Amino acid sequence: MFAVIKAGGKQYRVAAEDVIRIDRVDGKPGEVVSFGEVLVVGGDTPSIGAPTVSGATVAGEVLAHERGDKVIAFKKRRRKNSRRKRGYRHEFSVIRITEILTDGKKPSDTPPPRPKREAKPKPEAATDAEGGETKAKAKGNTKSADRAKKPATKAKKPAGKSKKK
Repeated sequence: MFAVIKAGGKQYRVAAEDVIRIDRVDGKPGEVVSFGEVLVVGGDTPSIGAPTVSGATVAGEVLAHERGDKVIAFKKRRRKNSRRKRGYRHEFSVIRITEILTDGKKPSDTPPPRPKREAKPKPEAATDAEGGETKAKAKGNTKSADRAKKPATKAKKPAGKSKKK
């Protein structure tokens, strides 16, 4: 199931467990915020709002508040000894969507626990007897392993300048 929400004058297509970056919203990290302006609710039975879907809300957990890159507005009037430099950083909120609710249901006050991801199994390091790899390659240093495979070559001398008589 997905939904299209309107937040901060922009529209976002979201699904459960999506992480979005929107304009700053009120709320401390860890709190749940709800978005009431739901334009579309999709899934098995999609519903399109005119202008919004009645009884639909989207809830999300505030993960962090961030600031964007600095934008510098530099204005200069040549030959007038006049210049102005202003900097600006936009503030954003990082939000993880927790629930998409329909039929007038209210979002929960506490965010649900995040699902635990299983750690990837680490590959076993091959030894010289098993895999035939060099020690440098087993350590991850591929450049020195490649050098160990190649035979040493003489460095070529640069071509000398011919002297005219």
